[in-house]
This record gives sequence, C-alpha cells and structure tokens, in this order.
Amino acid sequence: MTTTTRSLVVLGAGTAGTMVVNKLRHRLPTTEWRITVVDRDDAHDYQPGYLFLPFGLIEPDQVRRSRHALITEGVELVLGDVDRVDPTAREVSLLDGRTLRYDELVIATGTTPRPDQTPGMLGPEWHRSVGEFYTYEGALALRESLAAFSGGRLVVHVTEMPIKCPVAPLEFTFLADDFLGRRGLRDRTEIVFVTPLDGAFTKPVASRELGHLLADKRITVETDFLVEHVDQERRVLVSYDEREVPYDQLVTVPLNMGADFVARSGLGDELNYVPVDKHTSQSTEHPSIFVLGDASNIPTSKAGSVAHFSVEVFAENFVEHARGQAMTHSFDGHANCFVESGGGKAMLLDFNYDTEPLTGTFPLPRLGPMTLLKESRANHLGKLAFRHLYWNLLLPGRPLGLPAQMSMAGKVPAAVSA
Repeated sequence: MTTTTRSLVVLGAGTAGTMVVNKLRHRLPTTEWRITVVDRDDAHDYQPGYLFLPFGLIEPDQVRRSRHALITEGVELVLGDVDRVDPTAREVSLLDGRTLRYDELVIATGTTPRPDQTPGMLGPEWHRSVGEFYTYEGALALRESLAAFSGGRLVVHVTEMPIKCPVAPLEFTFLADDFLGRRGLRDRTEIVFVTPLDGAFTKPVASRELGHLLADKRITVETDFLVEHVDQERRVLVSYDEREVPYDQLVTVPLNMGADFVARSGLGDELNYVPVDKHTSQSTEHPSIFVLGDASNIPTSKAGSVAHFSVEVFAENFVEHARGQAMTHSFDGHANCFVESGGGKAMLLDFNYDTEPLTGTFPLPRLGPMTLLKESRANHLGKLAFRHLYWNLLLPGRPLGLPAQMSMAGKVPAAVSA
C-alpha cells in the first residue's frame, strides 16, 4: 500500500509562517506531508526591534537573522516573489516562472507600509525629514535623522488604521520624549501626535489611560486627522478637511496593506487582506486556504502576539483538518502588547475580540509580576526579554507557557476600573 504525499505550502516566512512550519513539521508525518515555505529573501527581522533602532537602544545585528537558520529540518525554503495564487488549480505562481502545487495553502505574508498610497509622502525628503520606522531601512535612516535633530516640531503621524502593531506609534512618541529629554532638547521641541482616530487608541479604556500619559508628557494630540497629502516643500501635513500640521521632523506610519499578489489573485479586500473565519483562520471562499498573522481581516490587532496565539490554535486545528476531522479549536482574538512609555517603564495590554484592555495584573492574580494598563519597570523588562524568547522559543515552535485563550484571571472588570 502506497501513501500519497500531500503538499502544504506556506507563503511568508515571517513570525506566523516560521512558527507554522516549525510546529507542523513535528506534528505531520514526513511520509505523508511535504512542507514548503516561500519568501522573497533570506532576511528574517525581529520587527519589534525597529522601534528601538532610531534611539540607539538596540543594534542592527540584534534585529536580523537568516531565515534558513530559523526553519526546521525537513521544511523546504523557497526564495522568490509570489505572482499569484490560483485557488481552483491549487497552484502558486512565482514571478520567475516557477509553479508550486499545493493541497493546503497558508498565506502569512503580513502587511507592509505603502507610502506610495499618500500623495507627496515619497519624494526627495523620504527617509530624511519625512521618516518612518516600520521597515529596517527606515528605522536606520531615522536613527541618523534623530541624531542630527536639534529641536523644533516633531510630528508622529498615523495615516490610517489598521496598522501593524497599533501601539507602536504611541511607543515611539513616548520614547522620543525620553530621548529628547536625555539630550537636553525636550524644552526646545514640540511633540505632536496626529491620528485618524478620535483618541489615542482604538479601545476606550486603553485610550483614556494612554491619553493621560500623552497629556502628562506635554504631547499635543491632533485627532480625526485624515491626511490627504504631504507637502514636503512647505513641511506640512494636509488633511482632507484642509487642516494643516507643520513639522520640522515628521515620523509617519504610512497606509498598511497586504501583499499585492492577494489583489492579483482576487483573494482580498480593498487593502489586500484576505477574509477568513475569525475563529479558525480558514478562508471564507476557499476551504483549502488558511490565512495567519497580519495577512487576514480578523478584527483584532495586527501584532506578533496575535500571530503567536492564532498559530497555536491553527496548529491544533490543522492536524484535525489533515485527518479529515472537524476543527474543534477556536481562536478568541487574544492579543497582548507591551507599550513602552519611556524612562525604563512600560504598560501592558491584554484583550481579545470581546474584552477590551482592562486594569489588573498579568499573568497571575495579585502576584503579576506585570501590571495591566499601568506603567512599571517589570513591564519594560518583559518587553526587552521578549526578543530572546522570540528567537529561542517562539519561532522554533516551543511552548512559552502562556495559554492561547485570554484569561480573566487578575483583571479588574471595566465597571470597577473606570
């Protein structure tokens, strides 16, 4: 009796894609499943490190590693750009003409900043007086710009939601306040946080707490600002309702979009995110396609913790799915995010689809050691330690000891914390 080998192809070898192939290679028999992962290059970046690069708090070699070194034995890594997916033929076409057939497909190609989508954002001052820290190159360029900054108007700007790691622009603002203070430039600098939202964050309780921090640090907030174009010559942001925000140094978060092949394949929405069942990550249109990490349209943060928790659930489901069984595990939208607030402190948010960030302690009631929605040194140390956990536990697919489902243990109900 011969066993037919089935093919699992994973597009994207970032956080979600690397975790998936490493976990499933140990769960799926090699005699039954061939696993292939595709990415455009061999550079895997620890993206939370981008936040620290502009301030010299981390070195470039601590952010980047080879993908080959992170992929477990028995998984084929293919380097190339995806042209399109044909879900009917179950084929992935690469731009160089190669074709990969699949029985099951995972799309984990993330989301990327698209400055080309905002008139005037790209131009001669891009990565100079108009900076960004959502790419490796941008974070390094911003490091040079901030080193030369001597005071003036520093504007931190979010183009539109959703974005990768929605708290990162706030973290950058807090770290900039601390950075300028240490250099004796804070009193010579006006910091402005410009957002399309009506508050500091997307969740009400968190927005209130983070809003207090901004006010305490003398940071001006410009809300409901939908940018129409950037005037690099005059150094101003211009909104659709014709408001203007001048800057000396702009740090912008461009529109984030999913991969272009998603649009070419007819698989996504207007921002190239693929619609899925938010509990199973299965495509709503094509049962043989699953979407993980930032590439899907699930209504929670596009953050590494979501990739982590959803992959934990997906791996259990996929093993059942591979056996022809019903998928019995459900992802609840669990996310937790450290929020650097400067001065060697940070906050922590923990929430899911149905429960917004609350106050309390994490992961243990009363003992913590981390506090929710409150600044602490322990939270800051937790964020710094996560880089080592990321390389050595998370990506290899080893357990971190945190449940994929959000727990209410240690949390103070909203009515009490309000």
